[in-house]
Amino acid sequence: MEIRTMTIEDYSQVKELWLSIKGFAIRSIDDSYEGVARFLNRNPETSVVAVEDGRIVGAILCGHDGRRGCLYHVCVLEAYRLRGIGKAMVVRCMESLKKENINKVSLIAFTANDIGNAFWKEIGWVKREDLNYYDFTLNTDNITAFNT
Repeated sequence: MEIRTMTIEDYSQVKELWLSIKGFAIRSIDDSYEGVARFLNRNPETSVVAVEDGRIVGAILCGHDGRRGCLYHVCVLEAYRLRGIGKAMVVRCMESLKKENINKVSLIAFTANDIGNAFWKEIGWVKREDLNYYDFTLNTDNITAFNT
């Protein structure tokens, strides 16, 4: 298995991975080819893919604003889970963020995502109980769709 930096050339396989995962949510604009290209251009060294058997089996969009890093769309193809791929990708992202002098990283996991929440707890992430997360939609055309 190889963990490497994600490029826009990976987009079609990464989107296919996203669409294969039950309960996964993607946005019509942010997760389009153009949206991911914009994200990768802003954060060229921090997002990763896991490649095995000649295909992308895991991916993380990872970036920062100069102060705090954030992980988005952390996923591993179901048949490849429980083999350390997710943890290896997270470690690679953390190393990339440290090289860019980022000292703290956050992520959002849906409360109903039992597998994901167990994963984050298992690898040492701490669930914050001291704050509320707020959203404000600037573009209502950016529709979120959940895979069922």
